[in-house]
Amino acid sequence: MIPIIKTKKGGRQERTRPDNIRISGIALLLFAIFLLLGSVGAPILSMWHVPGGWIAAYVIVIFLIGIYILLALKVASQWEKAVLLRLGKFRRLAGPGMFWLIPIIDWAAMWIDHRVMVTPFSAEKTLTKDTVPVDVDAVLFWVVWDAEKAALEVEDYRAAIAWAAQTALREVIGQMNLADILVGRAKMDADLTKIIDARTTPWGITVQSVEIRDIVIPQDLEDAMSRQAQAERERQARVILGESEKQISASFAEASKAYSDNPTALHLRAMNMLFEGLKEKGALIIVPSSAVDTMNLGGLSGMVALGQSTIDKAKK
Repeated sequence: MIPIIKTKKGGRQERTRPDNIRISGIALLLFAIFLLLGSVGAPILSMWHVPGGWIAAYVIVIFLIGIYILLALKVASQWEKAVLLRLGKFRRLAGPGMFWLIPIIDWAAMWIDHRVMVTPFSAEKTLTKDTVPVDVDAVLFWVVWDAEKAALEVEDYRAAIAWAAQTALREVIGQMNLADILVGRAKMDADLTKIIDARTTPWGITVQSVEIRDIVIPQDLEDAMSRQAQAERERQARVILGESEKQISASFAEASKAYSDNPTALHLRAMNMLFEGLKEKGALIIVPSSAVDTMNLGGLSGMVALGQSTIDKAKK
């Protein structure tokens, strides 16, 4: 079986190597059948008065055949291939499916998985080009396209690709400013994919994609950036408010030109504004006494009050 890689905090790798001698279920079943034949056949042969030497030879042969099947018959899953060595030299790739090897002489040194693999990796406290320490977590998607190279060109291809990805991530971070890292994740993904793929191609491994999961910056810097963004939004709000005031003042200036030559229109506009204010329930409007006499506001107020009382009676 292939080695299992566990990534610890700080990017350290811990490897565990399972036993390379993998026994298939079919081989185990056939071994049990031959053991049963040997244990049952010996009493039967003795009942037929077969000489003891022949019985012993029969049992030994049956047992040896069972052992051979147990060690020689292997089954590879649809997504994997076995790397076979004969007397230490590469012999062939076997699988998927059932295959045979010669015990002791042949050895299934490694089982290569051809599915798309996922490797998480990270870079902690890595300085950017503008000397800001950041923590970056990423995920690498890769696949083995040449099992022979993966087994023979590198000692442990899983550990090698994990270390290559982490080193490439640190290199890319060191070449970029913090602002470019925060807004340019797609560019980082493309650069990392290109760099890691160039390193792993000689090992028979192709990198399909790299995805940045998270970027963590120091808390003090995050607070400062938040205050900067808030100040920028406030500045934009003030600019927009100033532009609005300009537009409003321009509209008032244009309207004043229309009212300056037409006192009647100005008088009607003032009465309309007063009427709209008096319609609001509980509204209180204070106007100069001169305006009361000029616009006949006493009569206007009485009309409003009369209209309001009429509406109230209709509702009741």
